[in-house]
Amino acid sequence: MKKYATFLAALLITPLLSFCQESFRITHGPYLQALGETGVNIVFTTNKKAISWVELAPADNSHFYAQERRKYFAATDGIKTESTLHNVRIGGLSPATTYRYRVYAQEVASHESYVVKYGSIDAGQVFRATLPTFTTHNSKADRVNFVVINDMHQRNEVIRKLLGQVDWKNNQLVFFNGDMQNNSRNEEQIFTSFMDTADSIFADRIPMYYARGNHETRGEFASRFSNYFPTETGRLYYLLRTGPVCFIVLDTGEDKPDSDIEYSGIADFDEYRTQQAAWLAEALQRPEYKNAPYKVVVAHIPPFGGWHGEKEVAEKFVPLLNAAGAQIMLCGHLHRNVKRAPEANAWNFPILVNSNMSIIKAKADAARLQIEVFDLEGKKIDAVTIQPGK
Repeated sequence: MKKYATFLAALLITPLLSFCQESFRITHGPYLQALGETGVNIVFTTNKKAISWVELAPADNSHFYAQERRKYFAATDGIKTESTLHNVRIGGLSPATTYRYRVYAQEVASHESYVVKYGSIDAGQVFRATLPTFTTHNSKADRVNFVVINDMHQRNEVIRKLLGQVDWKNNQLVFFNGDMQNNSRNEEQIFTSFMDTADSIFADRIPMYYARGNHETRGEFASRFSNYFPTETGRLYYLLRTGPVCFIVLDTGEDKPDSDIEYSGIADFDEYRTQQAAWLAEALQRPEYKNAPYKVVVAHIPPFGGWHGEKEVAEKFVPLLNAAGAQIMLCGHLHRNVKRAPEANAWNFPILVNSNMSIIKAKADAARLQIEVFDLEGKKIDAVTIQPGK
């Protein structure tokens, strides 16, 4: 019996010792969030608690080590963040400017009162590697290209095939229009479901913007969603202006009534959408929206179909968008391709629903906003053309 107890204790202790002895390292990322004209968030994770920072340099011919580069720390209220999730906000940047960056993290071995003991440092590669870059937006630019995928539900092979069609040299931003996951259970799921794939293709250099879907609201980890996909305002609905396009990104919440048994009493989306509508009424009056040649709405759930969430979108958001001259709404959720023309007493703009097996690719310039839908094989299956100011 004593030998058995010793054996059992060894089984329990060995994984803990293995974790403690594991080398400190960056585990996921970095990836870009909330990129605008003058700022960006850079997000990554480590396997142990650490402080973190980003060093920034212009994208010129100088070596990254030609001079000491400014450090931007992950910090809250003047205190450096000790965490395994690192979110570094960099502000004060210049519009339409390309920067190189390198991420760093240093393990915090212990922190007791005034004494902090640090461990190893891990960092993005510099030697024999091309540093990732990003280019800040320019609201005065006369053109912009973007793509949209949605409802991937953790199918990395489909993500790779769809994003493999993108001309990354000429594409400025990507939208994930909801339901990239089946649910939200833990941190690792976020990365194995889709973000590691996104990062390997584009996300450390091209910004990704999230319109949360209903499946991202489900699960014990769902309340932490915004920690991994921060926005400049801290809200999951926001306005984004780049080039001639102003995007209104909405969070349409869940699709069934809050009281539905599937939500186990945890949902409060009716009030959330009411609060969001109040924000939307104000946002639609901003100059960056009103003066934009093209006004595009990105929202996971469309305003038709008869389900509760769809009716909420139709009743709370669409009248405001109609009054403010929205020109098109890009949706997902239905897992099929649907195009709806403007309808009297409903919506004054076309609605394009992208399926879970296709990608939207769009180009905007002074003459038109051309939105095209392509299937897994790269065949064009639909298109919408928007004229500026119409």
